[in-house]
Amino acid sequence: MRKKFTLLLLLFIGICASAQTINVRGVVKDAKTGDPLPGVSIIIKGTVVGTETDFDGLYNLSKVNKGATLVFNYLGYAAKEVVVNNQTINVSLDEAAEALDEIVVIGYGSQKKKDVTGAVSVVGQETLDELKPVDAALALQGTTSGVTVNLSSGAPGASTNILIRGVSSNSNNQPLTIVDGYEGNLNSINPNDIESITVLKDAQAAIYGIKGANGVVLVTTKIGKKNKKATIKYDTYAAFQQTTKKLDYLNATEYELLLNEAYGASGQTLPFSNVGSLGKGTDWQDQLFNDALLMNHNLSLSGGGENFRYFVSASRTEQDGIIAKEKSNFIRNNIKVNLGVDISEKLKFSLNANYYTSASQGFDSSLLFNGLNYAPTFGLDENDTTNFLGIEVVNPLSLLQNTYGENNGNGIEGNFKLEYKPIEGLNVTSRVGYKIYNEKQRSFTPIQDYGSSKVYNKTQSSVYQFKATSTSVTWETFATYNRTFAEDHNTTFTAGTSVQNDLFDGIYATGFDVPNNAYEFADISLTNSQSDQRSINTGSNDKRLTSLFGRIQYDYKGKYLFSGLVRRDGSSAFTEDLRFDTFWALTTGWKISDEDFLKDNETISFLKLRASYGGLGNEVGNNLYRSLLNGEGTYVFDGALVDGTAQGALSNPLAQWETAEKLDIGLDINLFDDKIAIVADYFEETRNDLLITNFPVSGLLGVSAPGAGNPTVNAGTSKNTGGELSINYKAIAKEDVSLNLAYNVTYVKNRVTEVESGAFLEGGSFTIGNPAPSRMEVGQPIGYFYGLVTDGIFQTQAEVNAHPSQSGLGASSTSPGDIRYKDTNNDGVINFDDRVNIGNPQADFYMGFNVSATYKNWDFTTYLYAEIGKDMVRNFERFLPNVNKPAYYLDRWTGAGTSNSVPRVTNDATNNKLFSDFFVEDASFLRMQNLQVGYNFNADLLEKVGLSKLRLYTSVNNLFTLTKYTGFDPTINGGAIGAGIDYGNYPSARQFLLGLNVTF
Repeated sequence: MRKKFTLLLLLFIGICASAQTINVRGVVKDAKTGDPLPGVSIIIKGTVVGTETDFDGLYNLSKVNKGATLVFNYLGYAAKEVVVNNQTINVSLDEAAEALDEIVVIGYGSQKKKDVTGAVSVVGQETLDELKPVDAALALQGTTSGVTVNLSSGAPGASTNILIRGVSSNSNNQPLTIVDGYEGNLNSINPNDIESITVLKDAQAAIYGIKGANGVVLVTTKIGKKNKKATIKYDTYAAFQQTTKKLDYLNATEYELLLNEAYGASGQTLPFSNVGSLGKGTDWQDQLFNDALLMNHNLSLSGGGENFRYFVSASRTEQDGIIAKEKSNFIRNNIKVNLGVDISEKLKFSLNANYYTSASQGFDSSLLFNGLNYAPTFGLDENDTTNFLGIEVVNPLSLLQNTYGENNGNGIEGNFKLEYKPIEGLNVTSRVGYKIYNEKQRSFTPIQDYGSSKVYNKTQSSVYQFKATSTSVTWETFATYNRTFAEDHNTTFTAGTSVQNDLFDGIYATGFDVPNNAYEFADISLTNSQSDQRSINTGSNDKRLTSLFGRIQYDYKGKYLFSGLVRRDGSSAFTEDLRFDTFWALTTGWKISDEDFLKDNETISFLKLRASYGGLGNEVGNNLYRSLLNGEGTYVFDGALVDGTAQGALSNPLAQWETAEKLDIGLDINLFDDKIAIVADYFEETRNDLLITNFPVSGLLGVSAPGAGNPTVNAGTSKNTGGELSINYKAIAKEDVSLNLAYNVTYVKNRVTEVESGAFLEGGSFTIGNPAPSRMEVGQPIGYFYGLVTDGIFQTQAEVNAHPSQSGLGASSTSPGDIRYKDTNNDGVINFDDRVNIGNPQADFYMGFNVSATYKNWDFTTYLYAEIGKDMVRNFERFLPNVNKPAYYLDRWTGAGTSNSVPRVTNDATNNKLFSDFFVEDASFLRMQNLQVGYNFNADLLEKVGLSKLRLYTSVNNLFTLTKYTGFDPTINGGAIGAGIDYGNYPSARQFLLGLNVTF
């Protein structure tokens, strides 16, 4: 009986145990991308029983006890444990790589982030996805310490200006851009195709020698992964665009009252007898600005097998302008192919190609300039036929109707690469980079009549056409050898050679008398071939560069880091005796946190001290050692005078490139188990051999002839000093909720330390009759504003009589209500010798603040950017008696005590319109660049409809800008000498986006 009971009890327990086992199945995906992961190991914890996911990330595990724990393991991902409670268990794995173990591209190689000894910043794919920039360069603004990005214009397709650690040169300050190993541009790339952007900011960029002085931007584009099923992604967004600001100008009634006052003050007959009859009149800004659309579509296919991987994408961007969208627009198409093939275990081949086309229409800044200055008393179709407003201002809508222009281009760029690994540790790479770009441009000027003697009038139609082909080919071969000696001595040797050939070939033609005075017939072939005005010119250039370079990287026990690099460059841009130079750099680092006294520190999880110093080049100028026949000359042939050409600017056989000496001392520290990451840098740069154009020489050399000029000479030195600080804080990091905060700030100070013979360089312009407003000279920053200093407004005649005479400025008399200028040199006379530094277009501080958060299926990001301590010149006013004026004239001086900031209005000659700090404004600003909210649909629901990921989001770019600047946009800047002068610049748009990300 006892035996039977025992047998029944065991049978019951077995049945119960059997009832508690279930078959478990599911799919394992990448938490970031939503892609299925093949080959994931799933083990029942405490046993050796398990399985693996298949090619689709699917798994099936039989007879698993309820309550058991499954352990999911995959190389490169953090392990995850899940308790078995259901038959279906879908798992998402997070990449396991710590931030310090991320691989950073440093030029002809890569390093783990914790081993980098130079000043490097990285912008990842997530940032590009969140900001959705049309030009990828804008993703660097506010996200990268030491880097600022400004648009040359807010017009669709406008170029960007990237500055790394400020302005150092009076000419070219743009960094070198390397895309997957070839020299390229960010504006030709689809931002969706970019994996990461790395910025080299210090002497480490000397590996690029003659082109590294302004820093280097390294772009890595996407490619598929091996042994991964084909993944299709479709990303799209549509944006509604509008201007962020319209300037406050006088309406018709205010305008009439102001002009009557100005005429009365001059003793003239009042122009308006029925003031107020037009009410507010025409708001020309309302007529020019419009709402516009921005559309983007991107489709990609990626994956790979055992010996190959691939990435293919196609995209299209269409953007209309917020000013006159029918003649302001931009379209870009991209087709991208990245292919990698393992030919054998030792030999690999890769192909990278980006084909793109662009088409744009636009107009010059005179359209908005006329819109601001044209009187509100005119009707929409009414031209100023009597020249009431002067000969330089016309109806902007009429001007727009007569504006015709288009630019079209197509290009292909990329490289072919072979990698060979003959022995363990040695890798030899040979690659050919190429870039071919074809461009054509056409602009048509019809017969136009806006009124008697208007400068915009055209009595003859004309067409200008331009076609050009630019070709760049680079062949580089380099070898990298990794070797560890005596266990603790880790070394990497790199040596290579590079040759580059840049070719340009273009033809420019202008024809007159276009048939039917119509754009449809605007072609050179249809114009009057017998016209003496017709012109055809060509341009060509052939520039070559040859280089040898090498680098050694060494560390002892992974704690003490050192690298030395050298590059020998030769350029055909300069004379044979001065074509070659050697550039070098040394970098070092000490991982203090690996020392015994910090190894187990609970506060400091990582601490590294680093430093770099070296010399780099900036290849500016070309053919300066040659005299070009671009001057004017008149000769006698057969007893008659004949116009011809003559030598232009004098040549300088001693001209060569600029050089930069860079010093950087940095500290990387992570606190509280990497929850807080801090990067701090102090830097100095001395830029030598600055090329000064039109450098004064003796007139005996013939520099005063028509079309001639002084030579360009290496005659200046500047110095930049500053610091950077970036802080990243992982405030919350849980499965259902996360919060990350990031802040960066950069301080830069520039000064010109030397210019030969006390010379100075001028640039920019400010209204007619004023001297150049921008300068470069010793003791001042490059491109500072040089003008008069105001000291309020004269309130009484007694104040005028007590003040030094201002007649030396041009106007013979000064009256109460006029601007009072300071006698800065204390010589008792106010004249142009009293001009001093009245502003700097380059900011002292650049700051960015970024917030990203997730809550369950929701995600949120915002990016803010600020520039502090910069100035801009308000130069969109036209100083003619009858043009419209800014609304600040409502606060003008009308009698003693009424205003001490805005002068009186009068038609008499005064000195009030001279360039002074009255027209220079504080352009510091804080801008919310992006605010985005997204929702990721549930993975279980998506699986039923065959999707891996579906995300819907809405975003606002350029939401608001806090600034005192009264112009359209304080971020529009560019260049060195002449930067920061606002001629009525096309402002950047505010964009409201609705987007979708789909992964199949």
